[in-house]
Amino acid sequence: MVSWSFRRVDTADFPLLAHWLAQPHVARWWHHEWSAEAVERDFGPSVRGEEPNQDWLASLDGRPAGLLQRCRWTDYPEYVAEMTPVYPLPPGAVSIDYLIGEAGDVGRGWGPSMIAAFVARTWTDLPGSTCVIIPVVAANRASWRALEKAGFTRVGEGELEPDNPVDDRRHLVLRLDRPV
Repeated sequence: MVSWSFRRVDTADFPLLAHWLAQPHVARWWHHEWSAEAVERDFGPSVRGEEPNQDWLASLDGRPAGLLQRCRWTDYPEYVAEMTPVYPLPPGAVSIDYLIGEAGDVGRGWGPSMIAAFVARTWTDLPGSTCVIIPVVAANRASWRALEKAGFTRVGEGELEPDNPVDDRRHLVLRLDRPV
């Protein structure tokens, strides 16, 4: 059984994040700059508490293995506006994004277990959260399959702006409700 731990990203993690973002299996889907300046620009506000998004380092048995980002949908009205025609967001909805950093760690079942463990933490950290709703570009089968393996259900499909402009706009929407 794997044991995940999570802590907020801090500036000392930026070189590791840059390394992960540069990995082909991450760069393909995240389409993120990985220079020191870009990582500081994009992750610094969260680290400093200047943005409502939270960045989390996921460690497996003490070894950093993944990154998760978490936000309340309502903290980003522009995303709510884009998402609503595809899938209306209920009160208390949150979203996460995730990656496994090293290519050698992909395909080992770590993605689904990391996601499931982080969602369990979300229920504790954010008591007002009612569900986790995640749009995933349809071409990223590994991502939406990881969500399904973590207990998410496909609830919608539609066109949203992709992270990577090489992808088409078709997205799947997956949801996991807070346990009663």
